[in-house]
Amino acid sequence: QVQLVESGGGLVQAGGSLRLSCVGSGSFITINTMGWYRQAPGKQRELVAIITSGGSTNYADSVKGRFTISRDNAKNTVYLQMDTLEPEDTAVYFCTAGVTTPGLYLKDFWGQGTQVTVSS
Repeated sequence: QVQLVESGGGLVQAGGSLRLSCVGSGSFITINTMGWYRQAPGKQRELVAIITSGGSTNYADSVKGRFTISRDNAKNTVYLQMDTLEPEDTAVYFCTAGVTTPGLYLKDFWGQGTQVTVSS
């Protein structure tokens, strides 16, 4: 099993910044793609940003130019730097990781989520 623990959420005013972190631990061979999704009340979960083990990134159009995803492979950690936050960014943010298990299966895992609230 793999555990993903997010931190860094909170309440911030519009225009402010937050940095989310997600640390992976447990039994795995490698952590492959890592990413962040979010789910606002009454809405479906949506992709925010993903990053491969090699550092290639992809962002939702709504956050391009404002959010930056990065990772530290040695620490099994992915970060999401969120700048120029807007009230529309309010959501629960979930970390996800695709791993290669000891049995050489590919499996996705999710964190419990961290609340981000942006006040206007």
